[in-house]
Amino acid sequence: METRGLDPVPDSERTGRVRTLFPTWAAANMTVLLLTIGAGLVVFNGLGFWQVLAVAVTAPLVSFGLVGLISVAGKRGGVPGMALSRAVFGQRGNLAPGALIWVARWGWETVNAVTGAYALLAVLDLLFGIRSTSALIMVTLLAFVASSFLLSGLGLRALRVCCTWSAYLFGGFSVLVLAHLAATAPWRAVLDRPAGTTSMMIAGVGTLAAGGMSWAPAGPDFTRYLPRTASGGAMVAAAVGGAGIVFLPLVLMGAVMAVGTPGLAVTRDPVSFIGALLPDWISVPYLVVAVVGMVLINAMSMYSAGFTAQTLGFTIPRAWAVGVNAAISLFLGSLLMLVASSFLDSFVSFLNLLAVTFSAWIGVFGADLLRGRVYDPVALMDTTPTSAYWYTGGFSPPAVTAWAVGLAVGLLFTGVEWFNGPLAATWPGRSGLGWAVTIVVSGGLYAALPRPAAPVRSAPLHF
Repeated sequence: METRGLDPVPDSERTGRVRTLFPTWAAANMTVLLLTIGAGLVVFNGLGFWQVLAVAVTAPLVSFGLVGLISVAGKRGGVPGMALSRAVFGQRGNLAPGALIWVARWGWETVNAVTGAYALLAVLDLLFGIRSTSALIMVTLLAFVASSFLLSGLGLRALRVCCTWSAYLFGGFSVLVLAHLAATAPWRAVLDRPAGTTSMMIAGVGTLAAGGMSWAPAGPDFTRYLPRTASGGAMVAAAVGGAGIVFLPLVLMGAVMAVGTPGLAVTRDPVSFIGALLPDWISVPYLVVAVVGMVLINAMSMYSAGFTAQTLGFTIPRAWAVGVNAAISLFLGSLLMLVASSFLDSFVSFLNLLAVTFSAWIGVFGADLLRGRVYDPVALMDTTPTSAYWYTGGFSPPAVTAWAVGLAVGLLFTGVEWFNGPLAATWPGRSGLGWAVTIVVSGGLYAALPRPAAPVRSAPLHF
């Protein structure tokens, strides 16, 4: 069991290997929600097969390229991502983006918990004919959240082992599903679908990339045990490759399924159609492995959320900090499963807002990293006015200003189920580019503003 919290990893314990990041980021995307989104690209975005293929390739390049870049900070500073963020925003200034990211993680973990619970319900229905009830929904949701909490509490070593084996299992069963679809899919109808508009393709990339970008602040959490000599380029390649190998088949599978069964994109239960579309000998083990994958996703998110809670001032061990997120996701998950009328509409709306929330932080932190930030481990842990990262009253004015402005501008271009910015009807807004506007504005403004007095010497970013 990992007992280290925010404290820096000493060089003597940095024995990790970059190759372990590939199954880690593959496991971070092993969710049947990608099937649902793939179906939505056909049903709602009106895209043709080759356009869906282009979207499925582009999205992990964009999102996990950013995740890999931010991950470089982990091997450089040896502490979790939101603790490294103190060097950029200041000890107090980091509280605002940290709190917003922590709250956003509640939603991400809730969505994953709900999807995992739906998958468990589908397995029970297929194997034993047990129909869903409110009581059973709560039992499956509780079992899923409790499993995620236990695994995340064990720490990084347990997560790495589980990620590796789950990636193999999920990949193997995905090949079986692909083979079945290749033999049974209505390929003429799939390939003859007319192409959609370019703006809908771009919006599809944004929707898919949003979930990936939410991993950016957590990237350093999984690279802080790597030696300082680890290749940054290899870290980026591992992030993109691990995500891409899962994105591509799942999104395409969802798109192919949706041609014959458009209801896959609008169902209240995002995994119910899998049992109907696949034979039991494939669907049951596939759903079981998918549940394991989604437990891992939630465990990884809770693992990072525990660190985020500690940076916000929760003076409790990491495992207990994880428990706070577990309780919140259980409560919100029960509301979503029992009350919400449309899962996909709620999910896509959440993803679009999530992308803007994380993009504001990514723009500032990424620009600071590219400037050549070198981290002072003593100053990172010192939250008093004596810290070298105290700056002006605990705030770095350029970073906090750039983050706030980028977030505000990005929301102007964002339109979702519950919120429409004044500029959501413009071309960037219709194309779902609020997140891209956020990164450009926050990163560009931070790069243009004068840098606060640097407590440590800067060095160029080497890959």
